[in-house]
Amino acid sequence: MNKRQRAILVEFTSVIAITAMAVVAMINLKDWVNRSEAIRAMNHLSQKVLEYQNEYRRNYLQEYGKDYPYAAVPTEYYINSIKKSLEGWVRLGNLQYRARWIGPEATPDEVLAYTEKRYRSSLLSDGYVVLRLDGRVEWMGKQEFEQLLARQQSESEIEMMHK
Repeated sequence: MNKRQRAILVEFTSVIAITAMAVVAMINLKDWVNRSEAIRAMNHLSQKVLEYQNEYRRNYLQEYGKDYPYAAVPTEYYINSIKKSLEGWVRLGNLQYRARWIGPEATPDEVLAYTEKRYRSSLLSDGYVVLRLDGRVEWMGKQEFEQLLARQQSESEIEMMHK
């Protein structure tokens, strides 16, 4: 192999390596943006839920003279009606809303809504974007979330989910 052939081979190999790295970087970037947009959309949903709760609590306080924390969550119909108006709502995917399983005894850390996110990326692991009853939105790893949800689910909710 002469000097010119060796130079062409080195350049070709370099171009292939750089292209492969760029493709991997783009896949990871796409997944990172997707996750960020899902979290942002869930934050918008959180704001709408908190507005609803505050309005409901204000009306309840006026009517009954006492506060009604955390049990005042919007119905699934309300969530479905506003979901498409949220910025980035498409990134939420299959949103699971748990309002029907939340009662007056609920605590602020109860999971109100969640959506599963799966990635082909080597840098991002699969997990869930979670909305808590107090309005916090967070990313949770798959195992951590499934353990949390198992502690919070009732027998009837588990039954309904498997049907």
